[in-house]
This record gives sequence, C-alpha cells and structure tokens, in this order.
Amino acid sequence: MFRSFQRVLLIFPALLLCACDNGPTAKQASEQVQRQQPAEKKAVEPQHKAQRARVAVPIGTGFDYYVLSLSWSPTWCAGNDVSGRTEQCAADASHGFIVHGLWPQNETGFPEYCRTSESDRIPERLGRTLFDIMPSMGLIGHEWRKHGSCSGLTQKDYFAVVRAAWDRLEIPPALKSIVRPKEAATDDIETAFLAANPGLAKNAIAITCEARFLEEVRICYNKDLSFRSCPAVDARSCRSKSVTLPPIP
Repeated sequence: MFRSFQRVLLIFPALLLCACDNGPTAKQASEQVQRQQPAEKKAVEPQHKAQRARVAVPIGTGFDYYVLSLSWSPTWCAGNDVSGRTEQCAADASHGFIVHGLWPQNETGFPEYCRTSESDRIPERLGRTLFDIMPSMGLIGHEWRKHGSCSGLTQKDYFAVVRAAWDRLEIPPALKSIVRPKEAATDDIETAFLAANPGLAKNAIAITCEARFLEEVRICYNKDLSFRSCPAVDARSCRSKSVTLPPIP
C-alpha cells in the first residue's frame, strides 16, 4: 500500500508538468517512475556475508573463549580418504577450508566431553544444514560430543554459533581456489587472513601443519564472536616457515 502511494506521488507532479508546453511527455514521466524502481529493489537484496554475521549470537557458559578450527580439507582427504569415499572428500565436493570445530577454551586448558541434558546424537535434519561448512555427520556428531557439550548451549544454539563464527571470518581470496600444489610461507598465510579480516591480530591466529602440509588455521573469538588474542593457541603454531597446500579438487 505504501509503495503504491509512493508511485502516485512520483507520477502526480509529472502529470502536472505535462500541462505545460515545455514539460515532459507522459512517456517521459513513466520512464521517470521506472528509474525509481531499482533503488526500491536494492533495499531487499540479500545482505553481504559480513552484514549477516553481525547478528547477536547465543552466549555460552562454563568457559572463557572459543577457537574456530578450520581444516584444509585437501590435506585431510589426502591422508585419510584418498579414494574419496566420504562426502567431504568426494571428487565433486571441491572443499578448501571447512570447519573442523568450534572449541570452548579456558585461559588454561580446555573442557571436553561435558555432561549435558542434550542428546549425544545430532538429528540429521540439523546436521545437514551445516554440510556446506562441515560436510560430514560423523564430524558434526563428534564435535558436538567433545566440544559443543561444553558450551552450555543446546545443540541448535551451539551450531548457530558455529555458523556465525564461520560467517564472521573472511577467507582470503588467494586461498579460495588452489588448482595445483602450492608452497606458501606460514607468515604469508597469517598475513592474508589479517588483511581480509580487520580487527584480527597476529596473536589471535595460529597456523598448524601436518608434516610439511597445511593442516589447520585456528582463530580465537570472545563468546560474542569478536576477535581476541590467545597466546596459548598461537604458541602451538607450526614451527615450519612454509607449508604445502594440496590443491582443491
């Protein structure tokens, strides 16, 4: 109703101008209305990932902060499922970074396998909503039992926070498409993440490796998913100055 009223207001002055010798024609008035329409459509376009990520998240209890662990899927698949039997490693999966887990941490140590009134099993209808970032029911179930159970949250809320933590992080463009094995300095990988994510500090990120291959990137968050420093996590970074990234299938 309100939008129709807006169009009437736009057309009415144009019709008045048409009564004058030098005013726009009815066709010109119609074109003027059409030019207004793209602006109206813009307001309902889907939000950018960074805007979606600013929504409030459920706040967990019983720990101090989170670590978001991102696994470089090609490394895991090369060592665990080279034939591509699992959904994560299937030939048509094409995963780069995936969420290994969102881990509640304490300033010293971390809780795991906590008692909770929630079920140990994850309903498939919930798990499959995460398959774009955690492409395995086995992984999702394991992460809930070992880590999510210590978040003080329900399954639904914990995985909502997992999704939000992923959404609040921008994967550097250079790491979204690797078509052949790539050698990269660990410092360069860190620098790329820092450049893509304003507010992320060098002592809030850790790069881990498996032999000479990139294994994971770990990012530290406060409970509200703002970035925070975590020297204890940073100290466990890969000691190698460079790593190899197996290509994304």
